[in-house]
Amino acid sequence: MMNSPATIVLLIAALIFFVALLYSTVGHAGASGYLAAMALFGISPLVMKPTALVLNILVAVIGTIRFYRAGFFSWRVFWPFVIASIPASFIGGSLTLPVPIYKSIVGVVLLYSAVRLFYSANRGDKTEATPPPIFLALIIGAAIGLLSGLTGVGGGIFLSPVLLLMNWAKTKETSGVAVAFILVNSIAGLLGHVSSVALVPFQIFYWAPAAIIGGWIGTILGTRVLPIAGIRRWLSIVLVVAGGKLLWEAVAILLHR
Repeated sequence: MMNSPATIVLLIAALIFFVALLYSTVGHAGASGYLAAMALFGISPLVMKPTALVLNILVAVIGTIRFYRAGFFSWRVFWPFVIASIPASFIGGSLTLPVPIYKSIVGVVLLYSAVRLFYSANRGDKTEATPPPIFLALIIGAAIGLLSGLTGVGGGIFLSPVLLLMNWAKTKETSGVAVAFILVNSIAGLLGHVSSVALVPFQIFYWAPAAIIGGWIGTILGTRVLPIAGIRRWLSIVLVVAGGKLLWEAVAILLHR
């Protein structure tokens, strides 16, 4: 399916390791980073999407277990977002709307959120978080699901800054909720395109261990080592990477028209 030289396979594995390490420290699984790594080497989009989802699920499983066991998870925060996001993501994926416009808007939103989170890092969790109103959480969850379907970006990248900036969850609790949110949505996305699993290349046997090891180390840093300010700064970096990627894709689409 993919006749890549061994060096390219190993280079992609190295990138996947670092993406999983960086993203998992803040409760993300790294799908957008895996897609970017594969795109750098010209991997077919038909192969990229199911492969990224499989890697996403592997890292999200580790993160969900680790953050849950460490006590950084809240069902009260989690469930209203996820039950609304899953059906909305299917709807978003079926819509044919101007992709460059949506990617540009979402990219700017992520960059704005990154700046807000970076400068709020020293504030930490000084005030007690208040769980979101259920009705508002359902609306936001649906909006996040719709945006995820339209842009192909993992829902956690939208959920984390919302929870933190609205003070609906503490920093490490946000990571725990986000990674479980990503796990559920990634599984739903893969089940929605279950036939694409056959397109996952044999190189997954090299890339999956890289993602698992990176995710394992990253979740140790996120749950035990990194202070609150450090997690917020890491998250702001992740948001900058994801936002910049979306803006780049939007410009590339417009230039090739």
